[in-house]
Amino acid sequence: MDFEQLAKIENESERVNRTYDIFNEDARLNHSKAARVEFLTTVHYIEKYLKKGDKILDIGAGAGEYSLYFARKGYEVSALELADANIAAFRKKLAPDDTIDLVQGNALDLSRYEDKSFDIVLLFGPLYHLNKDGDKQTCIREAKRICKDGGKLFFAFISNDFIFLTELERDVHYFSIGDYDKETFRLHDFPFVFHTVDAARKLLADGGVSILHEVASDGASELLAAKINEMDDENYAQYLRYHFYICEKPELLGMTNHLLFVGEKN
Repeated sequence: MDFEQLAKIENESERVNRTYDIFNEDARLNHSKAARVEFLTTVHYIEKYLKKGDKILDIGAGAGEYSLYFARKGYEVSALELADANIAAFRKKLAPDDTIDLVQGNALDLSRYEDKSFDIVLLFGPLYHLNKDGDKQTCIREAKRICKDGGKLFFAFISNDFIFLTELERDVHYFSIGDYDKETFRLHDFPFVFHTVDAARKLLADGGVSILHEVASDGASELLAAKINEMDDENYAQYLRYHFYICEKPELLGMTNHLLFVGEKN
């Protein structure tokens, strides 16, 4: 499977499924110190609201990085994932005493889950892929439906505005040949869907989500990966403290590869 073949797949669910035959989600969050920043930041914000006995639903669970982390801390975790490759990678990591309810399914249909049945709902993959506003709102509506009153919803987006710099680091010609609108600086949504901070904010507001935190979840970590990966533990710990210090600053929100929005139902 290559990008040309991927683009020819008309069925959206199948195209998303096959995307992860190309991209290795299993290694994305854990292959280096720089890559780990996004995971550690996301966990930091989840743990602000997590209480003993809470039930977690991980929608678009990928290869299980978050599900396994919280299940092994004693929380009741259910996980739903679409892509075959991610399901296979997730299952390989399950130990005999892991009790995660893992199913293959689509974030647009959460009918297997009852209304108001989870305290924490994670939506970290689906909004990377849904192109149509109607589908995005269906996804948000379903996440809200199964979230308890007073529960918290966590949404991840790929940030439109910083990709240019990380791509420039790979290719000095990116600004002339890159796959984006040269007038508006809007990235073309293939194979992933990109959001500006304002677009993500509006999408959630339109979906009836009250936003509690807007977070640049990995900041400049991908761009600075070579330096971060050379850090000793003392410097890395202080870098993380610096990252947590700046990651909600409004003036820096768009300067990240991934955005995290924390919210609750209106």
